[in-house]
Amino acid sequence: MKTDDQLAHLRKLRDEALLGGGQERIDKQHAKGLMTARERIDLLLDKGSFEEFDMFKTHRCRDFDMDKQVYLGDGVVTGHGTVDGRTVYVFAQDFTVLGGSLSETFAEKICKIMDLAMKNGAPVVGLNDSGGARIQEGIGSLAGYSEIFQRNVMASGVIPQISAIFGPCAGGAVYSPALTDFVIMVQKKSYMFLTGPKVVKSVTHEDVNEETLGGAAMHASRSGVVDYPASSGADAIAYVRRLLSFLPQNNMENPPIVPCSDAVERLIPELNHIIPENPNAAYDMKSVILQTVDNGDFCEVKENFAPNLIVGFARYNGMSVGIVANQPAHLSGVLDIDSSVKGARFVRFCDCFNIPVVTFVDVPGFLPGTAQEFGGVIRNGAKILYAYAEATIPKVTVITRKAYGGAYCVMSSKHLRGDINYAWPSAEIAVMGAKGAAEVLHGKAARQAEDPAAFLAEKEKEYQDRVANPYVAAQRGYIDDIVEPSQTRMRIIRALALLRNKRDTNPMKKHGNIPL
Repeated sequence: MKTDDQLAHLRKLRDEALLGGGQERIDKQHAKGLMTARERIDLLLDKGSFEEFDMFKTHRCRDFDMDKQVYLGDGVVTGHGTVDGRTVYVFAQDFTVLGGSLSETFAEKICKIMDLAMKNGAPVVGLNDSGGARIQEGIGSLAGYSEIFQRNVMASGVIPQISAIFGPCAGGAVYSPALTDFVIMVQKKSYMFLTGPKVVKSVTHEDVNEETLGGAAMHASRSGVVDYPASSGADAIAYVRRLLSFLPQNNMENPPIVPCSDAVERLIPELNHIIPENPNAAYDMKSVILQTVDNGDFCEVKENFAPNLIVGFARYNGMSVGIVANQPAHLSGVLDIDSSVKGARFVRFCDCFNIPVVTFVDVPGFLPGTAQEFGGVIRNGAKILYAYAEATIPKVTVITRKAYGGAYCVMSSKHLRGDINYAWPSAEIAVMGAKGAAEVLHGKAARQAEDPAAFLAEKEKEYQDRVANPYVAAQRGYIDDIVEPSQTRMRIIRALALLRNKRDTNPMKKHGNIPL
């Protein structure tokens, strides 16, 4: 064959591969308001940066007439490119080819780029849109999923892994995204569940649709599987790009530092008056975060799940940090089962990838009640304690108001190797609130007093003055300084600069046994 003929043949095959399952199926995808796999990759990566692998790979199955359904690429587009100039490996499942179903060769393509990502120390982004395992291949497809799962586990804590779900993701297919660091879904377009509505109906007799059973809104608010419920496919990809901007390429690097246009010494007078005079009144901790971080830019994670705890990424003087904060505007900022798990997972991710954690504390304790105790609040509450104690990254803590009981210990206290611990003058650090403490300590005497209410009020003030303030903790060195709220941004930035070269170690061991 002449060179020109060879080139023409190559171009013909390449054009065929670019069409996936064909123009008709592409049109159907567009008619449903969905992008194709290649369109999603083009939107994710810097323009012109995508380099594709295994474009001509095909499946090897010959059963059930599969020899008549052979498509170049076999239903998944894989390769690498850049996001903001930094290398990213990517795979995008192509629903136009056999419903994006996973075959043995499909899995081999994904495993290849995951192996390369591990060797080269770069993130992996999976764009999921698949009907699940390719039934015609039986054990071959199940083996393929298992090979991917193994790589997800080996890559965990070594390179960032992000999954975005654009369509169906059911059965065993859900476990690969579940093993990754962040999961994004598209509202009204994507769903995730182990067993679909028909199986649920036959087994449990529950009538439920796909959206209620496994839609983005449910997973973002109730199950906690999803970190961001995107309004559209484009919004999902924009969030992936934004997430990547805060993260290092791998666990051997520090997160990127970007130029900062927000003054380091900027004072925030509004914070001097944000704490209400009534100790039981709420305020919005997000306002504290937004006013202290660079340019008010905060990338929240799991916003709708356990909103009594806020987690997300921001920058201080251009340095990426993870933020964990109690939210007094929801359930008074208490810790419960869901918020403990949410905080623990986030802190452990930051520790994996050398991202300092800044913690804002206003926590009255753990949520009481039979539902919490029966659900294992002890076991689950221990997870966030474990995460903070284990973490060797820089840890800066600011107690704004309440820090009561075990919840004080858990929230990055000095005793769990907190590096720099600040408190506002409004901080209350004690076993419990002054009112409750007065009733416990002086209840019997109050019942014998002429005016029990006045007696208890006096004892409450005495407890407040003697115990429930930041100065006792500061005298013992558990608080490094009591700072004016208006200076919070400046003090956090100085603390992070001080800790830039921090080194801490844990005992040699295979791994710890976190209370899962």
